[in-house]
Amino acid sequence: MRLIASDLDGTILHRDETISARTVAAFAAARQAGLQVVFVTGRPFRWLDPVQRAFGHLGTVICSNGALVYDLEGERVLASHTITGATVAQVQRVVRTHQPQAAFAAETLTGLLLEPGFLDDRDQSIRLPEVTEAPFEASRLDAEGVVKLLAKTTGIDAEAFQHLVEREVAGLVSVTHSAPGVALLEMAHPEVNKAVTLAGYARGLGIDAAEVLAFGDMPNDVQMLAWAGRGYAMDSGHPLAKAAAGRTTASLHEDGVAQVIERLLAGVPV
Repeated sequence: MRLIASDLDGTILHRDETISARTVAAFAAARQAGLQVVFVTGRPFRWLDPVQRAFGHLGTVICSNGALVYDLEGERVLASHTITGATVAQVQRVVRTHQPQAAFAAETLTGLLLEPGFLDDRDQSIRLPEVTEAPFEASRLDAEGVVKLLAKTTGIDAEAFQHLVEREVAGLVSVTHSAPGVALLEMAHPEVNKAVTLAGYARGLGIDAAEVLAFGDMPNDVQMLAWAGRGYAMDSGHPLAKAAAGRTTASLHEDGVAQVIERLLAGVPV
């Protein structure tokens, strides 16, 4: 293995926005041993404070499910894939055909735009450091650059919600989800997912899939876990992630990622 790619939330990052000392030490030891490390997350680049607190301003993070690549050291966007305001409007029409009550948010290169009513007091899955609540306007979406479109509904689960709309928006956006217990879809450029962007990043380092060790826990990690030479899903993770990886490690609370990295560095096959 030459590169370790890891999801954040639910994989190494706890709900209280901390990463355990054991996990931090394992990644530090991996770097010291000459392995490349990249974090691959659904988070926007503005929500990387927990990574910076734990690991400093070093390395690259693939954000927004692969739609954006961010340089932590230089604090700058290296690459992004956006969708147009016209595409957003078309997707909204499709979604509301099936779920008229659906509400939307757009993660852009400058902030988070929320339609009125997107959030309620019960929704604890969205962290909100920079938010503007206003009806969507295509010109504004185009100017700000939409890297991820969020759609939330009630009365069904995320898998059923995805099944309702995915075929009809194929070619317009990719569709996945990662928020436990919330019918919240995450949509981005149709050619983008975590695996696509990770593969390009690895290729730039002269590393192929067989040399990548990847960790994740939710459906937005499925392509990455299947692509990597060694994919591990968390024991506490989603069944789709487990099936894609073909391997599991202990839960987040048991430092499952650190356990695998420690075995790797000790020369134990993983």
